Amino acid sequence: MARQQERARRTRAAIIGSAAAEFSRSGYAAASLNRILAGSNATKGALYFHFDSKEDLARAVMDAARERHEEIVGRWSARSDVDPLEALHLVLDEVAELFETDPVVRADFRMHTEPDLHADGDAGSQVWIDAVSLLLARAEADGKLASGTDVAGAARTLSAALVGQGYLWGSGATESSLRDRYTETLELILRAVAAPDWLAEFRRTGWRSGRDPAVTG
Repeated sequence: MARQQERARRTRAAIIGSAAAEFSRSGYAAASLNRILAGSNATKGALYFHFDSKEDLARAVMDAARERHEEIVGRWSARSDVDPLEALHLVLDEVAELFETDPVVRADFRMHTEPDLHADGDAGSQVWIDAVSLLLARAEADGKLASGTDVAGAARTLSAALVGQGYLWGSGATESSLRDRYTETLELILRAVAAPDWLAEFRRTGWRSGRDPAVTG
């Protein structure tokens, strides 16, 4: 029984992995179940044992992406010893790396930027978009943002810009790494909203990840 359960788990994971690659490459509407089966080495019977439909399979890919985002956001959001703006940078840095390397995350993003699948707001990207608001609000409470900053507006602007950068990178419109694009976008927003003391310290030390400081007054 245990061997059968493990085989079923591996088959399901293989189908999700192949589906992620197909959805990432072709989008939801044009994705082919036959190509997904070929990529997973699974039978049609196995596919329909685990998933009721193509949409059900797409939801499984989205759920897998959401789990990846939740792990990153949860890990850095729980770190009370880390500057919230630094934590935000580290969240975005890891998200960008996932986007560049993980078909599951790219498929989730693509399916939520297409009209073919009626997404219900459960995109993995929504997890880190929510983290933007949380960490900027925490930065305000810690005195890391300039007095009078519209935190909600800054969060909306930053989130929209990050989604746009992901779209441009995914479409091949830019040769820069997504990690660099995300960092550049965050720094441009912080140039406008971060407290002067925080900016001065950042110019001296840069990001924890070792990137050179790029925020200038």
